[in-house]
Parts: sequence; C-alpha cells; structure tokens
Amino acid sequence: MPDELISTAPEPRMAANGVQWLSVSQWEKTPWLWHGFSTRKGGASRAYCSMQDPAELNLGLTAEDSKAAVAQNRRRLAEAITGDAATPIITIGQFHSDLVVRVGRAEAASGQARKADGMMTDEPGVLLAVLTADCVPVLVADRKRRAVAAFHAGWRGTLSRIVESGVGRMRLEFGSRPEDLVAAIGPGIGACCYAVGDELLSNFESQFSYARELFREVYDQDPVRIKYPLLFLTQRAPGHSSAGFALHLDLIEANRRQLMAAGVKPESIRSVGGCTSCQRALFFSHRASQGRAGRMMAAIGIRKAAQS
Repeated sequence: MPDELISTAPEPRMAANGVQWLSVSQWEKTPWLWHGFSTRKGGASRAYCSMQDPAELNLGLTAEDSKAAVAQNRRRLAEAITGDAATPIITIGQFHSDLVVRVGRAEAASGQARKADGMMTDEPGVLLAVLTADCVPVLVADRKRRAVAAFHAGWRGTLSRIVESGVGRMRLEFGSRPEDLVAAIGPGIGACCYAVGDELLSNFESQFSYARELFREVYDQDPVRIKYPLLFLTQRAPGHSSAGFALHLDLIEANRRQLMAAGVKPESIRSVGGCTSCQRALFFSHRASQGRAGRMMAAIGIRKAAQS
C-alpha cells in the first residue's frame, strides 16, 4: 500500500467519563463552538466486542445493540463535548441523499429524526450529529454568523454534492459567506482501503471534471485475484487497468474539493485523519466487519450563552 494513501488518526482526547474522541485543535480556540468526532472507545455497549474487551461507544440504534446502552453512550458523548450529559443531540434519518434541513430546539424536543443527510442550525444549546461507520462526516462552522452544519457523505452523497450544496444552503439560510467558514473532515474509510468498481469512476467522471484525480490504482494482494487474474479483467482501456490492480476512491479528498468549490478557503479546511477500515481498534467499519458494526458520531453545536 503506498504510504501517501494511509491516513493515521491523531491520539484521541480522553474525557473524564472515559470517552475517547477526536477534535480539531484549531477549533478549540473558538469558545462558542462545540465539536467532536467519536471513536469506538469509552462506552457501555457490548454488542460488537468480545467479553474480555472493554465496552464500546456505539452511538447508532442498530439491531444488535440495546437502546438503553446507546442512550447512555450518547449522554457520555454529549458530556465529553459540552460538559453536560443532558445536552440534546439531534440526528437525522440518513439515506445517502443531497437533502439538507434546518433544525433547532423544536427537533430536539420532539425527538423525531427528519430524513436528510445534512443539517444546520444557528440555535445554541444543541448538538447536530451525523452517524458514520465508513462514510465521511463533514462539520462546518460560520465564524461570523455563528451557524453550524453537519453532513454525512458516503459515495452517493458525495456524488450528489451534499457538502457543496450544503454550504450553499448555509448562504441562503444564514447569509453565510464562504470566506467566513471553517470545515473539518472526520474519519472515514481511506483511499488506502476503499476499493471500488469501474462504474463508480464513470459516475464521478459524469459529475466532476477532476474525477480522475480522486481515484488511484492500487495493487491488490487478494490471493484469489492473483491466482485467477482472468476473472477480474475489465473493459477499461489498455494501460488503465491490469490484473492485480484495483481502483481506490479518496472520499476525503473528494469532499475537500467540494468545500473548495463552494468557496471555502483551503487553509480553513482541516482533515482529522484516520481510516475506519484499517484502524478498527479505534473506529467502527461497516465494510471491514462485513456489515456488522456500530456507529460513530460527528457532532457540532453552539455553546449556550456564547461568549466572544
């Protein structure tokens, strides 16, 4: 695996309640802003770990885990990020779309998750959180208008420009100017591990002029592919594909490019780092666990009684 494709996560922060989570160091200087990216460490769930291992921080309402454990985990994350376990966390019914909704305390009170893959608010006292287990979470904050947004970007959402259109919605709803925005791209499946088919390259080429810059051919050490190369021949042009090589998609870079296309300054975009697939001790991965995985949260909010 080429070294340049490997993204290593920073050392997690350890909250007093045991939750281990990641933050953007530059954002910690903004006193009105809450944010954080969870890991799988520091929770109360036993659905995805062996009996001898510590309980984990699954934050998704999955079939394998109990609602009580997930609720406890969410309170722990809220406490780690905001200092108050009772801080409401607003989630959405994610379905790999480009739909972005405005939310606030009304949604927090109702507990009803609206169907969308992005949400935004300028109301203090709540956390907006997207759930991931390989897909890329993107958090955005307007430093001047004090508005925030969270986006869930898998390959479908990325192809639909969820982040690019989401920044556009912030401009409409809050009067946000792209030059005032800061963005953080959280842990997701990295280019090191995200092997995809040729049809995905074609889909991206139909939408983005820079599509080929998002894909790399990586040598595949799959023993079946090596032993039976004829089974994996493609219809791609000679010189663009060969047996033993697989296309890998860089979703992190794809969403960074969308943020820049929306007008966010490159120096205002931070990539937290970490591949959910190859760093399974730290993250949940849907692909690496063959679909049996917990969920992490990327959360952002505006502190109550925000101070300058």
